[in-house]
Amino acid sequence: MKMVDMGPSERPREKLMEKGPDALSDGELLSIILRVGRAGENVADMSRRLLAGAGNTLTGLFSMSMERMCEIKGMGPCKTASVQAALELGRRFAAEGTGIV
Repeated sequence: MKMVDMGPSERPREKLMEKGPDALSDGELLSIILRVGRAGENVADMSRRLLAGAGNTLTGLFSMSMERMCEIKGMGPCKTASVQAALELGRRFAAEGTGIV
């Protein structure tokens, strides 16, 4: 199913704007970062597949190398760079130790 065929409340970006980031699953947040899927696979399915390749954990995603991420079908250098940049922002935020959650 294409994202445009989903109801607005089911689309990750619209759901985030309506309900806030806490209402989204890890896969939905990842879908926003990836933006688009690939031919025959919407971004939500691609995000779930990427997470599955990381053991369905954020720890697995954080520890996944760029090379390994690029090996996942549909994940090229651009999408991998976007995910790695978002993960690095998370690491840097955690390192600041501000206590904001």
